[in-house]
Amino acid sequence: MLRGWLGGRQHGDAASLNAIEESQFLEEAMHAAAHMMDDDMDRAEAELAEGNSPFHKLGQGLVSFLRATLGFEREFLLQAAERLGEAETSALGHQARAQRHPSTAETSIYSAGTEYSLCAAEVQIMGAVVGVLTESVTESIRGFYKLRKAYLTLDSIMQEEKRHLASLGIDQKCADSVLFVDSHVPIPSSRPESSKGKSVAGSTKAASVKSHHTASVKASPEDKEASGNSTPPGSSEATEKMDQLRLGDPETLTRLRRLSSSFAQGPSAEIFGDNVIDTFIHSGSNLCYGIIMLMVSMLPPTFSTLSKIAGFKGDRLAGLGLLWQASKFENVNGAFAGLMILAYYNGFIGFCDVLPLTGRGAYPEERCRKLLDGFRKRFPNSRLWILEEARMLSTERRLEEASVLLDGVSPSSMKQVAAFQCFERSLNAMYLHQYEVCSVGFQKMVTLNNWSHGLYYYAAGISHVERYRELKKSDPTGAADHAKKAGEMFAKVPEHIGKKKFMARQLPFDVYVSRKLQKWEARAKKWKVDLVDAVGVSPIEEMIYFWNGYKRMRPEHLEVSLEKLEAWASAENPEWEKEALDEKAIYAALKAAALRNLGRREEAVELLDKEVIVHPWTDFKGGLKDNWTCPVAHYEKGVNMWFDFLSTGSSNEVLLKESLKWLEKAASWESYDLDTRVGLRVSMSIETVKRELEKL
Repeated sequence: MLRGWLGGRQHGDAASLNAIEESQFLEEAMHAAAHMMDDDMDRAEAELAEGNSPFHKLGQGLVSFLRATLGFEREFLLQAAERLGEAETSALGHQARAQRHPSTAETSIYSAGTEYSLCAAEVQIMGAVVGVLTESVTESIRGFYKLRKAYLTLDSIMQEEKRHLASLGIDQKCADSVLFVDSHVPIPSSRPESSKGKSVAGSTKAASVKSHHTASVKASPEDKEASGNSTPPGSSEATEKMDQLRLGDPETLTRLRRLSSSFAQGPSAEIFGDNVIDTFIHSGSNLCYGIIMLMVSMLPPTFSTLSKIAGFKGDRLAGLGLLWQASKFENVNGAFAGLMILAYYNGFIGFCDVLPLTGRGAYPEERCRKLLDGFRKRFPNSRLWILEEARMLSTERRLEEASVLLDGVSPSSMKQVAAFQCFERSLNAMYLHQYEVCSVGFQKMVTLNNWSHGLYYYAAGISHVERYRELKKSDPTGAADHAKKAGEMFAKVPEHIGKKKFMARQLPFDVYVSRKLQKWEARAKKWKVDLVDAVGVSPIEEMIYFWNGYKRMRPEHLEVSLEKLEAWASAENPEWEKEALDEKAIYAALKAAALRNLGRREEAVELLDKEVIVHPWTDFKGGLKDNWTCPVAHYEKGVNMWFDFLSTGSSNEVLLKESLKWLEKAASWESYDLDTRVGLRVSMSIETVKRELEKL
């Protein structure tokens, strides 16, 4: 892959590069690639601009793609689309030229021109993402057709690898077990040495790790966390199996023993010898194939039509296995694979509630930590890796440490990464109930990107609402100041919503925020009170739920959340008796979620049954009502059943089926506020529960 990103001559358009030139230019361009992962996009782009080859064009497209996807800003999306189009045309032209002159190829595993076809596939994947991020349905559809083309290309590359492994005496079944790596098997701690002594040729990731997760399609469901020894368990057994394979000669057997201590680990860098082109094609194809499999598997139900266009189903675990395989290599392919892995576990998995504790799909905490530590050492200036460390800390419920880490570093020179830093810090402040810090952070977000200004002003406003409520009795003057600030923030929301669209649809949070403000304004008029006094059940706690902040809170933080919820529902609040069913359901749903995270599941289920589920769905529909509580209550009940199942020793099939019943009810719900966001959690939960049922 990085051959595509990084290799190439200074003036490489006229003819294909020969074998010697490819290796030389690859090593020269590696320096430019490293800058991308060390927060210096400008330097990387400047160095890549010195060449005109398809590899340089792809590198420039990659820079634009990263800027576009990190910030979702239209100007960068348009620039990325243009550059990626140029890179695809160039790559396909060089592929055809290389196929006409196969003698110039350096690869010993892949057919002539494979490096260029991989470049084209990379461009198509990036183009698909850019297409979906635009405001055009047409471009989104085109993007999924590109994704299908990339998938077919990558599949053919993987098949070539299998045939090569078979030529070494590994049959098809064993080849499959290599390509779909069991990520519960530790990576060897030793680092192979190239005959040239150069790390750019790629090497296995030096780490001895343990992991809950395995992505092998043939793995046993009972796989548990590996011990983390430097020598993989079962390596002697694997050696015996190798002896029994139909090998062409003893020399091949000796070579295979030297190259890999266990089939399930996947091929190490040594299997490619000194051939840097083969190394990068292998790591690049694993990276790209893994991204596709993971990306398609995570599409919410609302994208089902587009996923059919792609023509294949994603496989989350197989995709992760391929990414882990790519992350072994100390090149930019490995770095991007590592970034994807960490973003998945610290972001998406951190957002989900129903996850296995061991075996396939579990969070490989130690392995992720060692992966991150390695990248922090390799890229010491990069705020990207510091951001991932902060996310990892918050996932571990170490919110204060995450905040200190983010506060202790200067913002990234990349505006898009700086926006992520600020956003993450603002969310942590929200979870820690640091309302003024939260407000300042979200107001700063307005200056850092152009995507969701309405949401940012809303978040800043509700932070001041919470401070107003805290100070209303003890400090009326201070409370009045926060009431004024809340009003100022809310006044800015309407002009900033509806401007950005996703696939020609208004952004879900824009719809949600707009309705909430209209509801409060109507209540203020009806009750003849100021807007700040017409706000219902804690809007900050509501936002915390939609970002699943309760999962990141320790008990002391959750107790504060319960206090905020109880304060509005207490007899001391004269507005509580006026509240309609939907507001009382918000209180019940949020309190139940906090109770569940405190381990008080019986109380949570009782509250959901009595205050939400007992009411018909039609009572929550229409007008400006909050309609999300009923489906969320069904989801929450399913989650409670899952944790009840775990507490019984994971053997109670009745509880598991009961959990699935409630989750599937939530999944089949008609449209409601933020259903796509909740739907991701629901679909992930159903997948986990079904897999657990298969084991019983």
